[in-house]
Amino acid sequence: MNGAPVIRIDGLAVDIGGRRVLDVPRLTLAAGERLALIGANGAGKSTLLRVLGGFTAPSSGRVEVLGRPLSPPLRGTALRALRREVAPVNQGLHLVPRLTARENVLIGALGRLAGWRSWARLPLAADIAEADSALDAVGLLAHAATRCDRLSGGERQKVAIARMLMQRPRLIVADEPTASLDPAAAQEICRLLVQAARQATLVSVVHSPALLRLLADRVIGLRQGRLLFDLPVAQVDEACLAELYRDASAPMARPAVSPTPDAALMAPSRA
Repeated sequence: MNGAPVIRIDGLAVDIGGRRVLDVPRLTLAAGERLALIGANGAGKSTLLRVLGGFTAPSSGRVEVLGRPLSPPLRGTALRALRREVAPVNQGLHLVPRLTARENVLIGALGRLAGWRSWARLPLAADIAEADSALDAVGLLAHAATRCDRLSGGERQKVAIARMLMQRPRLIVADEPTASLDPAAAQEICRLLVQAARQATLVSVVHSPALLRLLADRVIGLRQGRLLFDLPVAQVDEACLAELYRDASAPMARPAVSPTPDAALMAPSRA
């Protein structure tokens, strides 16, 4: 993988309500990588995704996403330009229930529409054809004209992935995209998400360790807002997971498996 890193973090800290919720000394992600974030509730996974998407400002440190420094926080045109290239896939989906599957997918193209077509949500014929192609890619073309509030949970998640395809992102950030799905549907969504990310970089918050090998080639374990390990997925074993998910109120310990040489450095404990 060549070129500038998609994500570069140095000394990132996020404080909320006087409490440090995220402390990442160093992290670099290259184009095309598939990274999973795992950890207990409150470990800082979703906060890190919000930072990468420009929704949460760092309290200190340097963060670059797709070559754009995020400190000071991006605003206006610069922020919109970033969000055109960063596509979220959330467990909440953020679909418009009363719109059809096709209409929801077309929302992914709004950032590319100019002038009155954007605010009027009047797509070009080529956009409609691309939306139908995206729905076909996730197996939902037959439901293109169906309102999203009449689709199942798994079908709605497929619409969200098709909308993400429509956006043509360079970075995909998925926050527990399979959290409310049964195991079979979760595995299918993982496969579709990885397929959709073939031309992009994928960062996923994963709630089930069983899905790691489907979604990621690299895994970061977060505990109490700090990096516990940064490893290839094949090296994430039971010892790593046991340390990661043990009593979250207990003091931080050193990782059971040492990080790879080029991995992020483990954050030091702070008083």
